[in-house]
Amino acid sequence: MTYSKFLAGLVIFSAFGFLLWAGGYAYMSTPMTQPGRAIEVTINPGWNFARISQLLEDQGVIDAAWKFRLLARVKQKTGSVQAGEFRLHSGWSPEKILQTLVSGRAILYTFSIPEGLPWWEVATNAGETPLTTRERFAAALADKAFLDSWDIPTDHAEGFLFPETYFLPRPGGNDPYPLLRAMFRQFWDVAKNQLWPEGLPDSAEIVRTVTLASLVEKETALPEERARVAGVFANRLERGMRLQCDPTVIYGIGPEFDGNLRRSDLQNATNPYNTYRHAGLPPGPICSPGLGALQATLHPEDHEYLYFVATQNGGHHFSRTLREHNRAVRRYQLGQ
Repeated sequence: MTYSKFLAGLVIFSAFGFLLWAGGYAYMSTPMTQPGRAIEVTINPGWNFARISQLLEDQGVIDAAWKFRLLARVKQKTGSVQAGEFRLHSGWSPEKILQTLVSGRAILYTFSIPEGLPWWEVATNAGETPLTTRERFAAALADKAFLDSWDIPTDHAEGFLFPETYFLPRPGGNDPYPLLRAMFRQFWDVAKNQLWPEGLPDSAEIVRTVTLASLVEKETALPEERARVAGVFANRLERGMRLQCDPTVIYGIGPEFDGNLRRSDLQNATNPYNTYRHAGLPPGPICSPGLGALQATLHPEDHEYLYFVATQNGGHHFSRTLREHNRAVRRYQLGQ
């Protein structure tokens, strides 16, 4: 081969290489359509890149699966795509689409749990999201092996579904456990860092605190009253008095409660949560208490009050004696 032919071949090869580079760069940076549209895509665990690329082409995110596979090979990202549900856009460049899939920025769904909900209301709310179903969530709450793996010291998750706003991707198969893991993780984070920073107490004390805090949570919605209500319960327990807490009776009735608490309900000794008939704390928490109620339970107000009754302004009147309490009941409940 003469030098001139070699030089000519080198020029042709270089030109071809440049065209390939230019074409590849143009593909990486050029959206399929403009302005494009948002497209939600679900990538299941275990899918290979060929299947993912074909899905993107079929749903109109990219124009050619083979080009997208070539791009991923060049970038060495064929094994880095995350499973999940993604909100992509046909107006994005293939490079941005690949970056989104690799980064794992999946669609996150919001689930908010307010303080004071019993487990069946939490389950209903969870079932109204794309994260799980009510039935699967409810069943998981009593999964003892799962509870033990998270050091939940009871046979049911009631009380440990920490009230918070959670952001999670949609799990496959309506799996309830990712949401429960997030709730338990939040509970233990709060317990270790804010409630007992010097070290967790034993399981019995944790259950006692959560149970009593759940009563405080249900009895008052006013932050400034929580420690005072906790002090009333502490005083009654110390004196051996029954707690006589309406919310515990209602919890024992369950989801069938019609909103009307009757005298017969207060006299029903078959209800294990009836603190009018049974001394001490109920068998377990009656809702998921928030941080404020938990802190109030650990640091109750030091006072001599033994009774309280709701007033018309959303708060409570606190009394030291039964005679004073009966006067408050006549005034605030009977209008006398």
